[in-house]
Amino acid sequence: MTSPASIPALLVLEDGRSFRGESYGAEGETFGEAVFATAMTGYQETLSDPSYYRQVVIMTAPHVGNTGWNDEDTESSRIWVSGFVVRDPARVPSSWRAHRSLDDELAAQGIVGIKGIDTRALTRHLRDKGSMRVGISTTETDAAALLARVLEQPPMSGANLVDAVTTPEAYVVPAVGEKKFTVAAIDLGIKAMTPERMAQRGIEVHVLPASTTIEQLRALNPDGVFFSNGPGDPAAADRVIDVLRDVLADKTPYFGICFGNQLFGRALGLDTYKLPFGHRGVNQPVMDLRTGKVEITAQNHGFAVQAPIGEDIDTPYGTARVSHVGLNDQVVEGLELRGDGGDVVAFSVQYHPEAAAGPHDAAYLFDRFVDLLAANSSEGSF
Repeated sequence: MTSPASIPALLVLEDGRSFRGESYGAEGETFGEAVFATAMTGYQETLSDPSYYRQVVIMTAPHVGNTGWNDEDTESSRIWVSGFVVRDPARVPSSWRAHRSLDDELAAQGIVGIKGIDTRALTRHLRDKGSMRVGISTTETDAAALLARVLEQPPMSGANLVDAVTTPEAYVVPAVGEKKFTVAAIDLGIKAMTPERMAQRGIEVHVLPASTTIEQLRALNPDGVFFSNGPGDPAAADRVIDVLRDVLADKTPYFGICFGNQLFGRALGLDTYKLPFGHRGVNQPVMDLRTGKVEITAQNHGFAVQAPIGEDIDTPYGTARVSHVGLNDQVVEGLELRGDGGDVVAFSVQYHPEAAAGPHDAAYLFDRFVDLLAANSSEGSF
């Protein structure tokens, strides 16, 4: 019987660039958007992040899988990536917490991957040409034939993917200790650590499907509303943007992360656009313009908000302003909205303050949300 390690695999990008390696994970064929992640740790959280739905992730770190796979660090119920690309995977896991190898888990969940290719060359190509559609196959040896199927795949631009990743039913994450507030969290691809971080601060979190209406939100009467991270093009998520506009019109405190930042921008009347190759990793420097503090952040996004930096922005709900900026490329990394009295009534960031695998520089944003809820509690919400 042929060892899985010796099964040939082929990767083909939509511009025709191809790489040949060996099968890693499940055998078969898969397609998605080729993106690279620069994190050296936390691959389990990356793989189980719903924001990576329909994406093939290339790990820039050459050695992946050293700590195997456990059942405690996953961010959702399954692996969401469409495919996985590594250079030199660990032959055996080396962690007392590991329950099995990464290769075994990928195979068990049907995730097609490839190993043994020059991921540095592949990443440099994507940085130069931009993210693009890709196919990985252990059954096709003809690059031209695989390319033809890659070109049949839908692009990420215009894709509305939240219905594929949201929870089918509402559930509650209880507050740890004394309950101080109730927050309605719209699940657009939420990571498990996010409601946990809020629960640690005394918030009872009601995680709701993306199909939740404004009437259902008002019936819950939360102290605040949260929109999570998620996959796809924010310009295609009209339904949830309309709900967010109603939330803002009701003057309910709002906090958004990642996709929730992009939707916040669109709800305020700003545009979004697709970045050439996005930001994915745990080493992205961001400046908080309110304090001047620089934090190292975890990020995973291919779209961003188009907004002027350092200027007030008039909106139907108050005055908005860019609150955080990426220091590598000046991409908008946060927004805040101020009400009639000049106080912040809603805010969002493009990155991940929950950052289960670290860094934790941005954890203060959950405290900032608690402060916003407390300031608003005497005035009521819905």
